Amino acid sequence: QVQLIESGGGLVQAGGSLRLSCVASGRTLSDYDMGWFRQAPGKEREFVAAVSSSGGRTRYTDSVKGRFTISRDNAKNTVYLQMNGVKAEDTAVYFCAASFYTNIVATATSGYRYWGQGTQVTVSS
Repeated sequence: QVQLIESGGGLVQAGGSLRLSCVASGRTLSDYDMGWFRQAPGKEREFVAAVSSSGGRTRYTDSVKGRFTISRDNAKNTVYLQMNGVKAEDTAVYFCAASFYTNIVATATSGYRYWGQGTQVTVSS
């Protein structure tokens, strides 16, 4: 069993930056690919970014490429999402998740086994 706790969300002005963190407990994070997803009110949960278990591969949804960066520190059992140049459409609850797979870097929610409770990100325009 893996427990995931996100932090770092909040209110930020458009064009600003935030760094989200996700700390894992229960098992070592290096066993899992990790992902960030988001869900805006009235919308389905959508893929944002993912990183392989080793950190060597990453994927991003097109709307955040060049603005967001996913990274991980396996020694700290932590995954990060650096969000730069945020836009109003980035407003959502952000969830981190641990995948069923290793080195697949899945983008579908069905590929992830463990989920955090989420952290709210609100971008004011």
